[in-house]
Amino acid sequence: MSTVTNTSSPIGTGAGTATGTTARPRRRAAEADDLAVASFLLGLPGLLLFNIVLGPLAITLGTLALARGTRRRGRAVLGVVLGIAGLAVLAVTTVADHGVLWQIGD
Repeated sequence: MSTVTNTSSPIGTGAGTATGTTARPRRRAAEADDLAVASFLLGLPGLLLFNIVLGPLAITLGTLALARGTRRRGRAVLGVVLGIAGLAVLAVTTVADHGVLWQIGD
């Protein structure tokens, strides 16, 4: 006569699953969401300030967030677009006025 033991967790993570196995996908998704938000927040000021640094950072972080499957896809895409727009603003101002966006005094 054999006895049957219940190995399921009271939280409902499933029968026989180890405690740490469900935390990894959640943590990865949360990290991807953080990357998407960081991409947007770096791309926004990157339109006018430090576009040579913030533009590529926004593009890189947004691309990483999209590759990792973020739930905040719109913010990641917007971060990439803002990063590209920041680099375009830099290129236009460099060609048009020798890299000076605002000229204080004459």
